[in-house]
Amino acid sequence: MKSLRFICAEAFVSNAEFARKSLGNVAHNLFPLLFKASYLLEQGKVIHDLVENWPLVDFNMGKLLGKNGDYQEDLSHRTCLVCLESCLTGLRDYVLNHPSPYMKRLKVVDLTGIKDVEVQSCECKKPMGRWARTQLLSKLCLELLLHLQQMQCDPGALEISIDVLIDLFVTERNYEQVVQALLRKCSCPLKIHCVAFRADNLALQKFFYIIKLIDPSLLRKLEVVHNVRLEMEHLEILFNNIRFPLLMSLTLPARTFNVRRLTAADELMLTAIGEKMSEMTQLTELSMAFSILTGRIRKLLSPLKTPLKVLDVSNCSLNHADMAYLANSLHSNHLEVLDLSGHNIPDLYPSTFFKLLSHSSSVLRSLILEECNIQDTHVNMLILGLSPCRKLQEFKFLGNPLSSEALKHLFMFFCELPMLKNVEFPVPRDCYPVGITYPIDDSNICNFDHQKYESVAEELKLILLQANREGVKASTPLFGSYDAAVEETNNELGAYLMKSFKDTLEKFTNSLKEMS
Repeated sequence: MKSLRFICAEAFVSNAEFARKSLGNVAHNLFPLLFKASYLLEQGKVIHDLVENWPLVDFNMGKLLGKNGDYQEDLSHRTCLVCLESCLTGLRDYVLNHPSPYMKRLKVVDLTGIKDVEVQSCECKKPMGRWARTQLLSKLCLELLLHLQQMQCDPGALEISIDVLIDLFVTERNYEQVVQALLRKCSCPLKIHCVAFRADNLALQKFFYIIKLIDPSLLRKLEVVHNVRLEMEHLEILFNNIRFPLLMSLTLPARTFNVRRLTAADELMLTAIGEKMSEMTQLTELSMAFSILTGRIRKLLSPLKTPLKVLDVSNCSLNHADMAYLANSLHSNHLEVLDLSGHNIPDLYPSTFFKLLSHSSSVLRSLILEECNIQDTHVNMLILGLSPCRKLQEFKFLGNPLSSEALKHLFMFFCELPMLKNVEFPVPRDCYPVGITYPIDDSNICNFDHQKYESVAEELKLILLQANREGVKASTPLFGSYDAAVEETNNELGAYLMKSFKDTLEKFTNSLKEMS
C-alpha cells in the first residue's frame, strides 16, 4: 500500500530530467522519500543526484529502503546494479562537486542493511553483490584521492570526513584494491569501516595482513571460508594477536579442526582457543562445519560466557558425549538456528538429540538435518520432537532416505507449525533406482525419475494449499541452498579449484618420476 506522499514522489522522480533540475527546491526531509521512490523505479540518475546533494547527517540504506508508513514493501533485498552503482558514485561526487562544502552535514553512510537474495525483482535483473560492492567502494575511494591530488578542489573538500559502514568481501581478485583503500583511509574523506568481513580464496599471509587493516575492534561478523587454509594453529595465532571485542558471529573454514591427530600440545592449543573465544563476550553465532570435533565440543564451547543462538556443527563427526553436552549446556535453551547435518541422529543419539530439541523448542527458528539417515520408521518420532517447536520458520532435511508417503505424512504435520515459511525436502527414495545407497554421491544425485518427483512435489504442495498454507515455500535444491557470496564469485573459485587440481596432479606426476 502506497501513501499519497509516496505516489507523488514516484510521479516526481519518474521524469528524471525534471526531478534532477528541481532538487534544489526540495525540502530536506523529503530526500529519504524521494530516494526510496527512485530506487523502486530504478531511476539511477536521480539516485545519483539525491546522494550527491544529500542534506542530512546520516544515510542508512537499510532504513531508507525498509518498510515505512509511506510504502510498506521492503526494498533492501534489491541489490540492483543500476541503483547501487548510482548511489556509490553519487557519494563520491558528494565530496567532489558540491559548491559549498561548509553546508555538508553527512557524517555516516551505512551500507550494511542491504540483503543479497537469489531472485532479483528489479527490472534490470542485474545484482551488485557484496564482493562487487566491496570492489566498487574501494575503487571510488582511490579515485577520490586521485581527484583531490590532481584537481584544484575547494579546500573544504579535504575537511570532509564520512564514515562508511560496509560488509567487506575479499578474495584474491580484489585484494590489492581493497588493501590500498584501507591503507589510505586516513587521508580519504570516505573512511571505510568494516562491520562484517568475509574472506575466501585468499592466502593465509594476505588474510592476516588485511584483518589487521580493517580494525578488528569494530568487527561484528567474521567469515573465513572455503579456500582460506586456516587450521587450528593459525586460529590460535589469530586469537593471540588480535582481539575481537564486538564479534557476534564467527564462521570457520572446513577442516579448521581435526581432533583425530591431536598431540598433547594440540590439546593445550584447543583449550587455549576455547579460552580466547570466551573473551568474545558478544559471540552468539558459531559455524565450524566440516571440521572433525569428535569428543571436543565441550572443550570449545563450555568456556563461552554468552549462550549461542546460532550453531552449525554439520559434518563434524560428533559422538554421544558431544550431543549430551549440547543437550545439557547453557546454549540449548537459546538456540534459534541449529545445523546438525551429516550425523546419523536416529541410530547414534536419538534421545539426547530430542532432549536438545525440547530445550530449544521455545526459540528455535531454523533446523537443518540434511543427510542424517532419517528414514520412514523415524517420521513419527521426528514429528513428536518437532511438535513443541511452534516458532520454527525453516526446516531443511535434504538427502534423507524418505519415501513419498513419509513425506506426505510430514507435510500434513508441517501445516500445524504456525510460523513455518520454508521447507527443503529430499527427492523421495522411491524416485531413485532400487538399491541406491545414502548419502547419494554427486554423480548419482540427478539420476532419479523426474516425472514421478514432479508428481509427488505437486501432491505435497497441494497438502499445504488445502490447509491454507500456500505461503510455505517447499523446494528441493539438489546441490544445496542458494549462497549469494558463492554465486557471485563462483568463476574465481572454480578457476582456483582447477589450478589446485592441476598443481596436485603435477606433484603426483613428479613424485612418480622420482620413484622410477
